[in-house]
Amino acid sequence: MATAAFAVVVLFAVDVLLGTYTVTIPDFLRILGGADIPGASFIVLENKLPRAVIGLLIGVAFGVSGAVFQTMLRNPLASPDIIGISYGASASAVAAIVLFGAAGAAVSLSALVGAMVVAAAIYLISRRGGVAGYRLILVGIGFAAVMHALVSFLITRTDLRTASEAVLWLNGSLNSSNWDRVAVLVASILVLLPAAVILSRSLQGLELGDDAAAGLGVRVEASRLGLMSTAVALAAVATAAAGPVASIAFLSGPIARRLLGNRPSLAMAGLVGAVIVLAADFVAANLIDGTSLPVGVVTGVLGAPFLLWLLATANRRGQGG
Repeated sequence: MATAAFAVVVLFAVDVLLGTYTVTIPDFLRILGGADIPGASFIVLENKLPRAVIGLLIGVAFGVSGAVFQTMLRNPLASPDIIGISYGASASAVAAIVLFGAAGAAVSLSALVGAMVVAAAIYLISRRGGVAGYRLILVGIGFAAVMHALVSFLITRTDLRTASEAVLWLNGSLNSSNWDRVAVLVASILVLLPAAVILSRSLQGLELGDDAAAGLGVRVEASRLGLMSTAVALAAVATAAAGPVASIAFLSGPIARRLLGNRPSLAMAGLVGAVIVLAADFVAANLIDGTSLPVGVVTGVLGAPFLLWLLATANRRGQGG
């Protein structure tokens, strides 16, 4: 855990201080102290620092959200980006941009509402006879396909300028980070993370299955609904801030488990998520001279081989479909 926290601090510093524009540590401290260094002050305070802060926060939010879903439903595929919640946010945001000309906070609010609506629909459809992990995942994958098709349709039906604004909601990007988004994200996470920690007390029981959890005194449906609501909200506020950054929720939980000897930990999953986002954003911002790629492009590349690895190891253990 301490090593992961140290890695987050190092990568945060790398994101802020290094890259196409390098800032020395003394200059960075002077800027934080209020000194005005031409060029450097603007780049640090208005670009690098809010970008790194949002990267850190969305990494934690996606990581914790994915770990809650994966532990509760006992399936590594049960993450918000796989089961359609992030796509619901994307579809709602793109619809707001294309159909209503929304911008700024209105788009983020639309993304938040879209994620919540899709999550509610997935839960209601899959809860018949009690929510089973495989049923919720299959319903979610179906919703993801529909939402992805809707986003593609909306983008093909609009003009080039509007389509370029909507591209953020396909891959996720930190390029438009600012302090207004930081403030909203910080306020949301300060409420949602403690809620996730409190509700996670029932996770160990739910991981054993509904019957075992009920035998241990866990209120299964109430606990699952509370955990799902909190996890969805974490994924939704992260998506509203930076778009659907691919694979973070999917990768963080399993990696954290392996680092801790197959023991689930929301804190570790959040730290792993932050490490992945900060490292991927540094690569995305500096891989091609003069071009800052969306961070979701880099994280998306990580997700495909990890999924194949999960399937291969499951088959070796005799758990393949």
